[in-house]
Amino acid sequence: YVCSTWGNNHFKTFDGDIYQFPGICEYNFVSDCRESYTEFSVHIQRALNSNNHPEIQYILIKIKDIMVYLKPKLVVVDGRIVKTPYYSSGVLIESNDIYTKIYAKLGMVLMWNQQDALMVELDNKFNNHTCGLCGDYNGIPIYNEFIRGDASYNSITYGNLQKINKPNARCEDPDETQALPSCNQHREECEKLLTSPAFADCRFRLNLETYIQACMQDKCACNGKDDSFCLCSTISEYSRQCSHAGGRPHEWRTQNFC
Repeated sequence: YVCSTWGNNHFKTFDGDIYQFPGICEYNFVSDCRESYTEFSVHIQRALNSNNHPEIQYILIKIKDIMVYLKPKLVVVDGRIVKTPYYSSGVLIESNDIYTKIYAKLGMVLMWNQQDALMVELDNKFNNHTCGLCGDYNGIPIYNEFIRGDASYNSITYGNLQKINKPNARCEDPDETQALPSCNQHREECEKLLTSPAFADCRFRLNLETYIQACMQDKCACNGKDDSFCLCSTISEYSRQCSHAGGRPHEWRTQNFC
């Protein structure tokens, strides 16, 4: 099972919920949350880049006793810059110009495109044991993330709860009362892109509607600017998730598109 985040602050939990959370602090993306001994944790921090688009600035990963710090084109292990491929005590780190990948023997694979998109795949031995923006991995959407006992949380409240408190961090929590626009005027365009022949093999492998919604929100957020981030990031994610689910998306990028 995979949890991912991409593009305009979209998140997809292990249990399949897709939500948006525009936080710019450091957050617990996914951790092993058993009290006695935490086998791993993954923290992320986003910020707006020069084009005003959210990008992942760094990822901080603890695997047993190893600390890995990733930035674009940079891998630091236990405080030392390392060359990849790097292998040490059950952790393999590979990286090229486009992706950084980490394979951990304890049952985790992490893949980052060094920009906006991060995907973490976990062994099902961690079912019910995780916490963070990726949720609790109990196989049930919504429960324990957005509904807990009698309380219900919106995605902003839920995201803010995952913040890592650092004494000197300067970052504002996103406003919990802010509602997302409906963006319906973009439905037709997003639907057309995601049901193009290139994705014929993906349609029954993924929940198409959730990606259409994410694409619509991207279009809204970009206020009609035709910039590739607004369209391509959710389509790229759909394509990655499709491949991951065993599908074969065809070449969908063209000279003038993405």
